[in-house]
Amino acid sequence: MNLDLSQFNDIDFENIGAWPQLVKVVFAATLAVCVFVGGYFLFVSDALDSLNVEEAKEQQLKTDFKSKYQLAANLKLYREQLAIMEVQFAELLKMLPSRNEMPGLLDDITFVATDSGLNIKSLDWESEIARDFYIEFPIKIVVSGDYHELGHLVGGVAKLPRIVSLHDFVIRRNDSGALGMDILAKTYRFKEGAELPDKDKKGAAK
Repeated sequence: MNLDLSQFNDIDFENIGAWPQLVKVVFAATLAVCVFVGGYFLFVSDALDSLNVEEAKEQQLKTDFKSKYQLAANLKLYREQLAIMEVQFAELLKMLPSRNEMPGLLDDITFVATDSGLNIKSLDWESEIARDFYIEFPIKIVVSGDYHELGHLVGGVAKLPRIVSLHDFVIRRNDSGALGMDILAKTYRFKEGAELPDKDKKGAAK
């Protein structure tokens, strides 16, 4: 093969067959490289991107399968735990006062305070507060007495058959030497029409 580079001068592109052999070899090699590079970017590159996407999906599916398999393997245990939670939740619902029991609850708290020997200054319903699934009913209590009587009130409210929580204690000594206490009691009731499991609705109705 003649390596004379002068062969690349005055190449006639209309008569490729007459090109010197060296020019033909260089042209063929250049054309092959262009075809390879163009084919890679036009076909192979997109295929590799698709392959990477599919491999990521495969890994995600494996992770999902592992998670669902673990859930399925423990399904019996989860169902048993759910049944226990439903029973416990139904029992808690029974401890919430119904609409008809709300006035009686105020009487119960008044009785506990009186039985404790406390002097009741005021005991009034505050404005109800609507939450997502229930309504909160605050009761403002202002009483006076000695330390043990105040403790008896707190213990008596905790023993009521209906759920009543106590908040925001403020205890002070008045001019007569007795202790005065302001306390906010709260009880709760589920909103009518709230979405509950069937068993829980039966418990709430009771």
